[in-house]
Amino acid sequence: MTTEQLVDNRDYVNRGVEVSTHVGLVILLVAACFLFLRPFLPLITWGIIIAISVYPSYRKLQVALRDRGVLSSVVITILLLAFLVCPVVLLAGTLVGGIQTLAAHLKDGTPIIPPPPASIETWPVIGVPLKSVWSLASTNIATALRSFAPQIKAVVPWLLSASAGIGLTVLQFAFSMVVAGILLANARGAAGAAHSFATRIFGDQGTEFERLASSTIRSVATGILGVALIQSLLAALGFLVAGLPGAGLWATVFLIAAVLQVGTLILVPCVIYMFAVSSVTKAVIFMFWCLIVALVDNVLKPLLLGRGAAVPIAVVFLGAIGGFVALGIVGLFVGAIVLSVGYKLFIAWLDRAPASIQKI
Repeated sequence: MTTEQLVDNRDYVNRGVEVSTHVGLVILLVAACFLFLRPFLPLITWGIIIAISVYPSYRKLQVALRDRGVLSSVVITILLLAFLVCPVVLLAGTLVGGIQTLAAHLKDGTPIIPPPPASIETWPVIGVPLKSVWSLASTNIATALRSFAPQIKAVVPWLLSASAGIGLTVLQFAFSMVVAGILLANARGAAGAAHSFATRIFGDQGTEFERLASSTIRSVATGILGVALIQSLLAALGFLVAGLPGAGLWATVFLIAAVLQVGTLILVPCVIYMFAVSSVTKAVIFMFWCLIVALVDNVLKPLLLGRGAAVPIAVVFLGAIGGFVALGIVGLFVGAIVLSVGYKLFIAWLDRAPASIQKI
């Protein structure tokens, strides 16, 4: 081996060591940044999602306020916080009232669950077994509560932990809305950063995928969360007018079920209860209202889901539901975006197939 070859080998080794050192330092820097930002990632993620979802409304408000971006972002943030706080306050009031009523019944020894009406036994198929279960719950619930006191005491810490988790979630959403307001106030800079990032990842198609991501987020926000919210508001109105006990709690449960696309199942026990304790006319009206609430999903979802997104509705829907099952509520958006981007990449790959394959 000549002297020149030895020098070249040393240069290659030195360059390899230098490149490896730089790559290692970059990896350490990225890991450190991720470690420090990890507690704030949910806030930032939700802030970005909320900001993208409400950006069209923000732009309309900005035009109405003569291009005052900061004022428009403040107004949007206040409206978002009010939209979050009002249902929470109403639900808390419903829960407190229900707990106070339950405590009063336990103290006085009166039945917590009213006895079933005599007419329930005449119902076909389910009448007799439903009356048996209802009567047992009505007469022996206090005894059952006393007999299961140790188990109830064991569940109490879990309930307190779950309540604290819900409180932290609400607080997290509140801070996320503030983050969204800050992003909207700096919309031009945020849009420029997003465009640069998409261009670095996807090259010339960066603008297309950037638009795809934003349109998918708005599609999921309106097509799944928006429809579920509309259904929940209609259901809550029906619960309140019908006088259903714990209407706020039922509406919250219905909202969660509607996001999971099974909201109709929550309406079934409500309708059965109304037929059992109310007049036939009132129960029938309530049943028709519940049918309207259930059918709203079939009317609004095709109109809103996939609107503006350059992918089929089925892709957005499957990505949203699969993401929700895998990652929780944030997965609604992440799953829809990832599946939409994957679909577009797959279609682009098919379009670039060799001519010999396309002729087949």
